[in-house]
Amino acid sequence: MNIAVVDYGTGNLHSLIKALERAGAHVWAQADLTQALSADAVVLPGVGAFGAAAAQLAPGIPALHAAIAEGKPCLGICLGMQLLFDTSEEGTGSGLSALDGTSRRLTGRRVPHMGWNDVEMVDDPIFAGMSQFIAYYANSYVVEPADKSDVIAWSRYGNHRFPAAVRRDSVWGVQFHPEKSGADGLRLLDNFVAQVGT
Repeated sequence: MNIAVVDYGTGNLHSLIKALERAGAHVWAQADLTQALSADAVVLPGVGAFGAAAAQLAPGIPALHAAIAEGKPCLGICLGMQLLFDTSEEGTGSGLSALDGTSRRLTGRRVPHMGWNDVEMVDDPIFAGMSQFIAYYANSYVVEPADKSDVIAWSRYGNHRFPAAVRRDSVWGVQFHPEKSGADGLRLLDNFVAQVGT
């Protein structure tokens, strides 16, 4: 199984690639979104800023949108989850519109939100074998889906309850970093790889 991790040109993708390889996939980083679509699945990592990432993705967005509509599995992590939606307060440009909604600045005593937080999960294959989950976050923005039925997990930061994970068909997004979230985070990536293989 082949998985392409989209490289926005910033940050270190090493830990994410290693975690997906551990799950049994052949993984590579790919800056060209249209080239990434040759893989069995696409992962949008949590590295960078919305405006810059959206600008880099722009030429390939129609092709990825079409591939997702045809069932191409996709996982968005942190920024990658926000890119699955239409827009973001963080910057200009358009996301993939794989899900309807926007990203808004997180409210709280201290932003960005850095550290460990409980995840309230609903039943979904991406959480298979997990009875509880404490995930690692590093984010200043959170998604606001137009359709709350897309939300499959929630977290709280101060008085703000926000979507921790979303899903529509074969597209998942997680606001936390599973590759930095210990054994349960690795299990989540195992589950994603297993879903790609079904």
